[in-house]
Amino acid sequence: MDLKGIKLTWLGHATFRIQTKRGTTVYIDPWVMGNPMCPESEKNVRKADLLVCTHGHFDHIGDAVAIARKHNSKVVGIFELCTWMQKKGVQQIAPMNKGGTQQVEDIRVTMVNAVHSCGIQDDDGSIVYGGEACGYVIQFESGLKLYHAGDTAVFGDMKIIHELYAPDVACLPVGDHFVMSPREAGYALNLLQPKHVIPMHFGTFPVLIGTPQELEKYAPKSTNIVAMKPGQTLE
Repeated sequence: MDLKGIKLTWLGHATFRIQTKRGTTVYIDPWVMGNPMCPESEKNVRKADLLVCTHGHFDHIGDAVAIARKHNSKVVGIFELCTWMQKKGVQQIAPMNKGGTQQVEDIRVTMVNAVHSCGIQDDDGSIVYGGEACGYVIQFESGLKLYHAGDTAVFGDMKIIHELYAPDVACLPVGDHFVMSPREAGYALNLLQPKHVIPMHFGTFPVLIGTPQELEKYAPKSTNIVAMKPGQTLE
């Protein structure tokens, strides 16, 4: 898989770090310190220019506020989530909503739909409104397009994501229970038609029983399944 100059590291669950050709460091769904799948060597975040957040559940934004405050990271997310983070002391937010595209640093970020919930567990344990869950299509200067689905069920309009954006790489949840199972993810791949898929959001908790190996039963032969290990970097 040729990523055309970017470095993509999976940190377990739905968390990825991207380093662009210009040197921008991007974290998608930054759950690092508390993530049991994240290697210990990766839990000390040294640089984070940009955080891209799909929704407000703890296993996706668990370390977002701490990282953003430490590194003065810019946070991309749906409006309500960004506003909540600003109240928690995040200085730089780049709020947006579904269907919109914005240039952030040296990447173009398009927010697309996801079918999932988005309550934020606040400091006192209460659930506050976090907008809606979403996914992203990220386009790099080389033209490479990466789709991070966030937490989602399969939905028919994934076909629109293919027709409008034609992502080269899709990061899809396969763990079942809270997200798609491998069967649904295989159906999603028929709609999205990416060249490559990276399975994510599996194995972290006992209920997440789906596996990349099971995805092989349902994925179209035209899609290359890239089963990464936590801490592994592709470039």
